[in-house]
Parts: sequence; C-alpha cells; structure tokens
Amino acid sequence: MSPRSSTRTRGPGLHHDRRRTQIADAVLDVVAERGLPAVSLTEVAAQADVSPGRVQHYFPTKRKLIEAAFDRGNELSAARIRSRLGADPADAAPDEVLAVVLDELVPYDAASRAHLRVRHDFNARALADPDIAERVRALHAGLHRRLAACLEQCLAPGRRPEGGAEGAVVALVAQAEGLAYHVLLGTVRPDAARTTVRNALRAALA
Repeated sequence: MSPRSSTRTRGPGLHHDRRRTQIADAVLDVVAERGLPAVSLTEVAAQADVSPGRVQHYFPTKRKLIEAAFDRGNELSAARIRSRLGADPADAAPDEVLAVVLDELVPYDAASRAHLRVRHDFNARALADPDIAERVRALHAGLHRRLAACLEQCLAPGRRPEGGAEGAVVALVAQAEGLAYHVLLGTVRPDAARTTVRNALRAALA
C-alpha cells in the first residue's frame, strides 16, 4: 500500500486512492522504459492494465498524469530515504540525512531515473506555468529548510558557512540537481556525479 493510500482503511475512498496510485505507478513505468514522450492515456492504460477511459476518469490530461507521477515519485523517493536511513528522517543522524537526501537527487537506478525525469520535466513546466511554479517553490523551500536544520546540527559551535546554513544547502541541492540533469542526458556518469556531491557535502561539513 502506498504512503498516501494507507491513511484510509476501507470503502470507496481506499479503492479510489489505490487506483490513482496504480495509474501513477504506470506513468513512472512508462517513463522508465520509454521516456516522457511516450506518456499518453493509451500507453499508461496498457501499462496499468485498465481501459483508457478509466485513466481519463482519474487524469483527464497528460499534464494531470505527469502531476500524479511527480507526486508518486516524491512519495517513493521519501520511502527510499526512510529505508536507507533505517528510520524516519526526523529521528536519524543529521549528517546521514544530508548524505542520503542529496544522493536521492541524483539518479542511480531505473526507479530514481524515472522519478527524476518526471521531476525535471515538472520543473521545466514551472517556468511557463505559475501554478506549477508555486508548487515547485514550496517544495524547494521545505527541502532547503529541513536540510539547513540538519546542517546546523552538524556544524561546530560558532561555525557558520558563508551565506548561512540555508545558503550552503541551496548550493548543495542546486549542484546535485544540475548534475542529475547531466546524468539523465548521459554526459556525466551517475557514480561520478554522486561522488562530486558527496565531496561537496564533506567540504560543507568540515
């Protein structure tokens, strides 16, 4: 059961959430196998083993499908982070949270590659769509705030990076996301990108 659907235990609401999750997962599968251009009502319906009409009932446009995949990808990424940490991020060591979260911003397998393809497509759409831009800004603000709190816990008393903890975190996230773009393009190897991000984090913590 997905993190979202687990909040309901019975009735039509649970069925509705499960169906939406099934379709969102199918979008991610299509992206992983054939890329974003292959996403369509018919392709997603075939992947989810439902009728195109069923897909359109839940997600009437391709944009809605991409939005659902974006949200589902974030849920799955959060679950991977919890699994790698062995705990909720709020209960894990702050240096480990920083390392794992930044790692998750760089694709390293089929699931993370599909998620980040959708994430980068969503970010690109934000440049022309104020509603999407507002969502992306809110997500980044929350991420920066949480990671800055982790960084502050890791720094020696009295030590403050230039630009403050949030400025340092913004730079780290921007570097990871920029390298992720190049990994998706195939111009940088995933292992090289992740090593670069880890080295930058070590420098920030030194």
